[in-house]
Amino acid sequence: MPLGIRPTVDFAFKKIFGSPQNSASLIGLLNAILDFEHPVVAVEILNPFSYQEFSESKLIVLDVRCRDSAGRWLNVEMQISVYAGLIERLVYYACSMYVDQLYPGSNYALAAPSISICLLNRILFAETDQAHHRFQMLDRESGREITDAIEVHTVELTKYELDAQTIAHASKLQQWAFLLLFAQDYDAETLRKLFPGIEFETAISTMEIISAKTEDKQMYDQREKAQRDYEWAISGAREEGREEGIIVGRIQTLQELLGDTPMTTAELAELHLDALTTQLNALQQRLRDRDA
Repeated sequence: MPLGIRPTVDFAFKKIFGSPQNSASLIGLLNAILDFEHPVVAVEILNPFSYQEFSESKLIVLDVRCRDSAGRWLNVEMQISVYAGLIERLVYYACSMYVDQLYPGSNYALAAPSISICLLNRILFAETDQAHHRFQMLDRESGREITDAIEVHTVELTKYELDAQTIAHASKLQQWAFLLLFAQDYDAETLRKLFPGIEFETAISTMEIISAKTEDKQMYDQREKAQRDYEWAISGAREEGREEGIIVGRIQTLQELLGDTPMTTAELAELHLDALTTQLNALQQRLRDRDA
């Protein structure tokens, strides 16, 4: 029987990667993304999973902050939507982690690298098939890098070509992408055959616990519904925004045809969709009356 647990739901994601006892999964995910010459071998989770976090919060909680064995500061998050300012926010998080290490009078040279990682189940960069982007501080002329400072990663999971028949031979990052996107469709034993290794075993076992434990399953179901409602709200807002843009353009065109002074886009943007629709209908009626 399929587990039915989506790792991209905030409760599941945070319990899998944000529980100190599950550090093997977080370490495995970090190494798959960062591909350091010297892999991460241990992490200290700075905002560990807690039930209270989810029982009190109405927001989508999807980030795990940690410090690794080399002293690097990292923030890993799962994004279910793409919105304006996302990249800037990731940069802000990375810069904040970099600055927060220092206190007045401290030596700047002691600051450890700060890395912001964003996993997405939506497309961020539609113009390219590249799934994993790594942004670093770079001189455009010489190509010289400022290493061990600020770094931002984006991983668009849906861009990977994932197939259960070949996933065992894919890269670790592709394997994590498959698990994050499709784990809910498989039973635990099948997942264990597809993904051997302690990092995957820890994640699969956690999903088993969520699916079997009454308290966890109830919390998971609540958070999945909240996440679904959030996505619907965002989708509805975008659709309404597109509709408003079309109506504004039609109003301005009709005002010109009728000899009125067209309202500015800024003026029309202050009106609610219902008011815009009413004004559009009135202008259309005026045009029909004029041409009658």
